Amino acid sequence: MAYRIGSGVDYHRLVAGRDLWIGGVKIPHTKGALGHSDADVLLHAICDAMLGALALGDIGFHFPDTDNSFKDIDSKILLTRSTALIEAKGYKVINIDSTLCLEAPKIKGYVMQMQQTIAEIVHVTVADVSVKATTTEQLGFIGREEGLKAYATVLLGLK
Repeated sequence: MAYRIGSGVDYHRLVAGRDLWIGGVKIPHTKGALGHSDADVLLHAICDAMLGALALGDIGFHFPDTDNSFKDIDSKILLTRSTALIEAKGYKVINIDSTLCLEAPKIKGYVMQMQQTIAEIVHVTVADVSVKATTTEQLGFIGREEGLKAYATVLLGLK
């Protein structure tokens, strides 16, 4: 079986007046991520990892912020379309490992729902999706709660 691995990273600024979507789950918080879409940092990093594994470009190439059809789009749709792109090339997701970097809110109570949402979209089991989180110990823009970041690594295999 042929395997391909990809990595992705995404950042978003946190601002008042926006919903906070992480891993396809709306999380109650005083701030939300700013972006052209719903700014789901985790799903964006996963999309980039999937696309990168097959050298298909990045999320901005396929879903540019200059295209108003993607304005405020639900990032679950972007993940669905990214999954279709890799499946059209004859690959499937084997597993996903991801890490969120944020000071607040704490996401422990939402991780299982994130894993379920992601697993359903990319056609794997919950056991194939890892979502972890860390703080930056109050260092930098993340520590000041000005933004958040996500990393993702995705292993693809031939279908």
